[in-house]
Parts: sequence; C-alpha cells; structure tokens
Amino acid sequence: MVLVVKHAGIIKNDMVNGEGVSVSFWTQGCPHHCMGCHNPETWPWGGGIEKDIDEITEEIIQAIPENGIMRNFSILGGEPLCTPNIAAVDHIAKKVKEKYPDIKIY
Repeated sequence: MVLVVKHAGIIKNDMVNGEGVSVSFWTQGCPHHCMGCHNPETWPWGGGIEKDIDEITEEIIQAIPENGIMRNFSILGGEPLCTPNIAAVDHIAKKVKEKYPDIKIY
C-alpha cells in the first residue's frame, strides 16, 4: 500500500529554521490560522504537493549529508502535530533518526 502525503515543501539548505544548516520539511494543513502566521499558504488541507511518503523520506535522507555537509532536520508547518499530519511526521522522523542518530531534529 502506498501512502500519499501532502506537504508544502522541502528546503535542502536552510540556515534559518534550526541550528546550522538543516533540511526543512513543511507539512500542509493547519487548523489554528494564527494571526501573523508567516506561512498562511500552508493552512489549506487541499493545497500542497502530493507525494509518496517513502519518496519524501528518501529525498530528506539523501539531502542530509549532501556535498559532505551534515545537516540537521527541521519539521515545520502547517501544523506537523495535527491529526492529518502526525503519522507522516512520525514515520519520517523515525527513519531520519535511524539513519542519522546524531543529528538534531527540530
């Protein structure tokens, strides 16, 4: 069974979200709609990019050590911990930590 996940994007060399250089993963969908949110485009559940969870996970895992630079991993939103996103976030975070136990996950 293929699990398709909607996400808002991946940045492979992010120096803003986390310590040092990180790979950043944005979930799609947020129920909070906070005033002043800097990512309101991530709010709609129908938006984002559809991709197989294993493809997303592999893309992130390959990007972490790319070009000899070890990156940390940042998970942002949308809302990563809301019900529609939590299973994908859990899956990705566990796979990243298995492969790179010493990096920080934000």
